Amino acid sequence: QVQVMESGGGSVQAGGSLRLSCEASARTYSNNYMAWFRQAPGKEREGVAGIYTGDISTLYADSVKGRFTISQDNAKNTVYLQMTTLQYEDTAMYYCAAGWRGPGRWSLTPDKYSYWGQGTQVTVSS
Repeated sequence: QVQVMESGGGSVQAGGSLRLSCEASARTYSNNYMAWFRQAPGKEREGVAGIYTGDISTLYADSVKGRFTISQDNAKNTVYLQMTTLQYEDTAMYYCAAGWRGPGRWSLTPDKYSYWGQGTQVTVSS
């Protein structure tokens, strides 16, 4: 059973914008930690942004602060990643994940998340 599903990737020129969507099952979405990760060819998967749907707390990687915004729509069980001022270095496969497992402080560590989507490609041309 699919827990999370991404959409919205594509190709854009540097400086442009894209919005990614992650639709979750109601059970997965409710009061849960959800996050966006990305992985470029030859690189490790890295956390981009996260949100706790219970109180809308957010986390961002330093590399995207001020450019990316994570948000949620409770009526649609959906988390969004609005990406602006895209750079060539943002090119990657973007994944949505949910179900952060402790212990410790909430983080964007990939192996702490239980459910993963299939990914959506974002390509930024310079």
